[in-house]
Amino acid sequence: MNIRDFAKQTGLTAHTLRYYERVGLMGDVARDNNGHRDYGPEDAQWVEFLHRLRESGMSIREIQRFCKLCEQGDGSLAARIELLERHVEGLAAELRAKHDHLARLRERIAVYRAQQAGKLPLRHS
Repeated sequence: MNIRDFAKQTGLTAHTLRYYERVGLMGDVARDNNGHRDYGPEDAQWVEFLHRLRESGMSIREIQRFCKLCEQGDGSLAARIELLERHVEGLAAELRAKHDHLARLRERIAVYRAQQAGKLPLRHS
């Protein structure tokens, strides 16, 4: 599949895909007889995983570390697990904090609704 079609399929831009390749996140992308990129199903799965890492807040530098570990083969499984577990722990902490913020905001809204309904005295906070 060419880069334009692959970009449509993955939801990423051709520019982003070229960038991912340039910074070492894509490994060796197959080329057709004319030298154009020729993406396959495994590339789509890999890009989906890379996109998930980015969307969950992993830096390009950390993704590059992860990709280098992948290139090292099965001997790097423990290091890959450790890197992903560290990311998961950070993401979980971030989600707990966001849930706490959400709960506090909902509490404030409930107070304001009660004040609006005359069930609580009006306050300035």
